[in-house]
Amino acid sequence: MTIAMTAIPQRARGAGQLAAKRQAGRTRLDIFYQEGCAKIRLPETFDGTMEAVLINTAGGLTGGDVLDWRFDAGEGTALTLTTQACEKIYKASAGTATVGTTITVGAGARVDWLPQETILFDNASLTRRLEVDLAPKAEFLAVEAVILGRKAMGETMQSGLFRDRWRIRRAGRLIHAEETRMAGDIGELTQREAVLGGNRAFATLLYCSPRAEALIDPLRAMLDGSAGASHWQDKLIARIVAADGFTLRKILIPVISHLRHGASLPKVWTL
Repeated sequence: MTIAMTAIPQRARGAGQLAAKRQAGRTRLDIFYQEGCAKIRLPETFDGTMEAVLINTAGGLTGGDVLDWRFDAGEGTALTLTTQACEKIYKASAGTATVGTTITVGAGARVDWLPQETILFDNASLTRRLEVDLAPKAEFLAVEAVILGRKAMGETMQSGLFRDRWRIRRAGRLIHAEETRMAGDIGELTQREAVLGGNRAFATLLYCSPRAEALIDPLRAMLDGSAGASHWQDKLIARIVAADGFTLRKILIPVISHLRHGASLPKVWTL
């Protein structure tokens, strides 16, 4: 008797959790957990804040891979979250890669969510979710940048799936929600003027703070015709498109520094 055996592809799984608390005037580690391919490193800081660098030791994601991140910034803390490198989403033979991020920001705390760019290869499939709960006076900055193939390497994303879901709440009330979905013939879709107009890189920046209104006019002065910014109800949002990842990053770096009140970006952004 012959028994047929089907090989099941190995999939990456990872989960990371970090909670910060304020102690002796500094942001200190309270809870730390990492599992599978999800790793967290904490570079030394000297200004009382905390920086966490997220690492996917799988070296990229493909269909069926799962990453789950959870962060809690306690009252009065300051936490910057970034990634060691750009996250690469490779061709999926089946299924979709799933990345979930949940962030809680306590009273008087600030979190800057600054992952480096996500690079989508042809036939990649990614579903991503960002859930944030803010205390009434908390501050939150989020930047998500996407590159549809590296122009310098002659890569393009002609087909696949990219879905991005954001839900931001303050004191339990929904203050920002958006859904991005690009599927099927992405090469044709991104040529449309109402989508990317032939560009292959784009980013969304969201800043939630009572100080947002004071930053909108200087921000608009920094942006060119490829970007737009608006403000309402203590919330500032900017959307940027660019021909490639290098051009996008040149726009992003000064803009992010402006929204961080002049603070530089995490060092891993320049390594």
